[in-house]
Amino acid sequence: MSVTICQLQQITSLEQFYDEISRQLHLPAHFGRNLDALYDSLSGDVSGPFEIVWRDTELSRSKLGADVYATLLEILQSVAEERGDVTLDIHH
Repeated sequence: MSVTICQLQQITSLEQFYDEISRQLHLPAHFGRNLDALYDSLSGDVSGPFEIVWRDTELSRSKLGADVYATLLEILQSVAEERGDVTLDIHH
């Protein structure tokens, strides 16, 4: 089975994050573009295995704000820990 790879790079807004992750992981049309919906979709709606590779995270952290960035990272890490078929690769 092939692994879907979602490449996030130079993310500077929450809308851009949602756009990229939706497009690359084919999130369902009912994805609500909020943090709860992100967790729900990644944990249950996306077929695995998949890998999320997030580059330029220092840029993202400064543009998104530390709190939003930390929450996104926490959601991604939770999904990766809960599912056995998701990996997370963070590049600072």
